[in-house]
Amino acid sequence: MALSSKNAELIGLQAVAWLAGNDELLPVFLGSTGASAADFRSGLSDPDFQGAVLDFLLMDDAWVRAFCEAEDLPPEAPREARMHLPGGGEVHWT
Repeated sequence: MALSSKNAELIGLQAVAWLAGNDELLPVFLGSTGASAADFRSGLSDPDFQGAVLDFLLMDDAWVRAFCEAEDLPPEAPREARMHLPGGGEVHWT
């Protein structure tokens, strides 16, 4: 799937909305990132924040599957969207 930056931001926004509605996973995200609920709300449309949410989701295949099933997306969509958002091309494996 070839994504444009606009489509990547749409998937990022879907990921933020999905995470906001996940009562079990949202506190894990907030705790692991140090973000507050206010930070979360203010970051909704920020591509940098969307990238951080996608980074978080991409840490666990079960989270990716749950998100993609809920949003009717192919399983590679979050990874491809992340590559188009700020910082997505700067993968460091060390």
